[in-house]
Amino acid sequence: MVAMEQAVAAPMCTRVLADFGARIIKVENPNGGDFARAYDDVVNGPGGLAAHFVWCNRGKESVTLNTKSPAGMEILHRLLDRADAFVSNLAPGATARLGVAPADLAERHPGVIPVEIDGYGPGGPISHKRAYDLLVQAEAGSCAITGYPGMPAKPGPALADFTTGLYAAMSIVSLLYGRGRQGETGPAPHVELSLFDVMTDVMGYALTYTQHSGIDQEPLGVGSPAVAPYGAFPTRDGQTVVLGTTNDREWQRVALDIIDRPDLAADSRFATNPGRCAHREILDEAIGSWCAQHDLVEIQKQADAAGIGNSRYNKPSEVVVHPQLSARDRWRTVGTPRGDIQALRPPPVISDFEQPMGAVPGLGEHTDAVLAEFGFTTDELARLRADGVIGPAYG
Repeated sequence: MVAMEQAVAAPMCTRVLADFGARIIKVENPNGGDFARAYDDVVNGPGGLAAHFVWCNRGKESVTLNTKSPAGMEILHRLLDRADAFVSNLAPGATARLGVAPADLAERHPGVIPVEIDGYGPGGPISHKRAYDLLVQAEAGSCAITGYPGMPAKPGPALADFTTGLYAAMSIVSLLYGRGRQGETGPAPHVELSLFDVMTDVMGYALTYTQHSGIDQEPLGVGSPAVAPYGAFPTRDGQTVVLGTTNDREWQRVALDIIDRPDLAADSRFATNPGRCAHREILDEAIGSWCAQHDLVEIQKQADAAGIGNSRYNKPSEVVVHPQLSARDRWRTVGTPRGDIQALRPPPVISDFEQPMGAVPGLGEHTDAVLAEFGFTTDELARLRADGVIGPAYG
């Protein structure tokens, strides 16, 4: 597959595919490449690699190519001659200006599946706007249901980018599988994905609730407006436990078997989840008071015995050393231009298959090798380099 990609959404799509063994040729501008390369320098730094880039780009081959030149575009078309898919998340209209929009590919590379990722999708009043993860999350409403009343917040992970990448990868695999099974001929279907459409899908519960109730639910910090009790509570030993219930029986066990409050268990106001949500402040105060008198280990032991969901509130530094990850052998060594790093295995655990998790590429690291594979001689590569069509020799 060939990718002209930046930042997170498209690179995450191709990284997922690379982890399953797909060959990804990442075409980058010789002048800096994917701008995520310059977000920071913390990986094996200072002066190291950017965390976003390392996260999203392992297992790919980087080819530098000046696509503003006719010679560069001709090379791109030679790469596309052998590709199954072309993934891009350039600015709106960029692939059309380059002559590699879906309609162009249907004529010149009919077997290639074009996958175009943008911010808001074509044909709408804000289709022209720049779209980054935070901007889209705000537009789609996810910031309004995160944080606290009057204090909205962006969900920490890049949900719009990440989920869009997963949808794109799933679309490619599904289309390739379908074409293989059905023996389809003719131009491949093309895929349009917008971050806004993905985030409004992710917002499904909140939008459905508001659509039918007319109520904009208030954010609850580390909690949920959908169920109660469900939230984070400080413990006696200075930690934070998160306790959650999902049904009436679980609430009864919290009241009777954990916090020892038969009066709350018998109170009709709390008999159903809507009632508990309407009076959650009473329950939060009772549970919070009990947790403040007990250590985390004791709380979790008692909650486990009662069959109540619970977890420890962790910072990223604590997750990195989480015993669940080490016990389940979730870390793997991945190469980078700045030395080896430890990276988490992809989530799917598949019998008799280990995801390749290839190295993170340096800018233009594979230019010469890939173009040589496509028939370019050493002299031709030297001329292309002298003419600025490809970037400097790697290393």
